[in-house]
Amino acid sequence: QVQMVESGGGLVQAGGSLRLSCRASGFALDDYAMGWFRQAPGKEREWVSCISRSTGMTYYSDSVKGRFTISRDNAKNTLYLQMNSLKPEDTAVYYCAARYRSCSIRGSDFGHWGQGTQVTVSS
Repeated sequence: QVQMVESGGGLVQAGGSLRLSCRASGFALDDYAMGWFRQAPGKEREWVSCISRSTGMTYYSDSVKGRFTISRDNAKNTLYLQMNSLKPEDTAVYYCAARYRSCSIRGSDFGHWGQGTQVTVSS
């Protein structure tokens, strides 16, 4: 059974850092492109980042480039999102997602999702 569980969210002041984790089970992380998405209240889901399954190439949205870093530990079957220099506009529920193909910025292309973890950045 495919399952992904996010953790690491919380409340942080602007300028602070958080590291999100997404532990996967039921499949091998490195067989999938892995993405992070977020959804703020009243807004549509937004693509944040993706790491490809074969080369490990990483991609970022313009809004987080230079501040966030996506990575994975295949031995732990865990995906990470290191978030630095956080801003109030980063406040959202963050979701990890898996796609058995190449990276995509469309959430509908991802077949497996975690339950989400709340990130709140205070000003």
